[in-house]
Amino acid sequence: MAKKTEPVMGNDASTVRDVAARAGVSASTVSRVLGGTYPVAASTRARVLKAMRELDYVVNAHARALGGSTNKTVAFVVDDVTGPFYAHIARGVEEQASAEGRLCMLCTTHGDPQRVLAVVETMREQRADAVIVVGGAWEDKAYQDRMTHFAHALDRVGSRLVLVGRPPLGPGVPATVVEYDNEGGAFAMTTHLLTSGHQRIAYLGRVPGLSTSDQRLSGFRRAHELLGLAPDPKLILDGTFSRSHGYQGARQLLASGVEFTAVFAGTDMVAAGALQALREARVSVPDDVSVVGYDDVPLALDLFPALTTVNVPHEELGRAAVRLALHREELPGSQHLVLGTHIVLRDSTRRPGH
Repeated sequence: MAKKTEPVMGNDASTVRDVAARAGVSASTVSRVLGGTYPVAASTRARVLKAMRELDYVVNAHARALGGSTNKTVAFVVDDVTGPFYAHIARGVEEQASAEGRLCMLCTTHGDPQRVLAVVETMREQRADAVIVVGGAWEDKAYQDRMTHFAHALDRVGSRLVLVGRPPLGPGVPATVVEYDNEGGAFAMTTHLLTSGHQRIAYLGRVPGLSTSDQRLSGFRRAHELLGLAPDPKLILDGTFSRSHGYQGARQLLASGVEFTAVFAGTDMVAAGALQALREARVSVPDDVSVVGYDDVPLALDLFPALTTVNVPHEELGRAAVRLALHREELPGSQHLVLGTHIVLRDSTRRPGH
């Protein structure tokens, strides 16, 4: 009876040379099979793969890098995966990645721009097929320059930087950009409020220097200008895209005594906090004050009253990000996509006095 060969577990024990010896080929031939970048005879490839199975050889990122190929992974980089905005984009990314035969790796940055850079660099070293960075970008030249550097570095190794919900890095930068009409959505919502008779609209959740916030506020201002109005600076409050800020911001507005008939919350989460503060103060929504949000996450339907908001196509953003990045050679003219937004009218808005 032939002696049973015990498998050697993992790369710490088995090496390319072990595989080569088992298959009866050179180490360079094994590297070619691993990399997939050079032609190898079918019979030779079969022997190498059989040897890998027998040795339980696992291809690590370093071996793939030497072979010059990517690792069939899509990296999804977000501030906070618990946020519904990110979670629904993540679903689209995961569904499309799975359909494309890729694994999806989730990386969180907790809103730290430096951690974004560190994660992108790590994914470049790991040879991910695509590195998808989601959420607004900060107005910081050093940060933008570093992201531009990584876009070129990823491109050189056959990977791709994908920006979702943030503006392009500039002409000539090899990156896929999937945006939504952020400013247009805010413009449409503000126009709806103004033409409904709300001329004193508070804005909660301005985050200076963050592209998402800047674009939304730009749409807010543009709608006022179109109708010959100017928003009251005292009604625009800085903060964060959080429920706690919505709560504290609404309390601050009420305590200030400044007149307002509507609240435009920077996100649905901000709107949720504002609704809570107004309810505690016995301010009726929408009879006394109308409230609107932005994003149209599932929470918007669960609030009381149901929230009027701007719909963002979250899952399609994720699917398009993966699809365009992985098929960029087939779709060279479609690497900057802008998806539409639209307002969704629910029970939290009403014409003043009606």
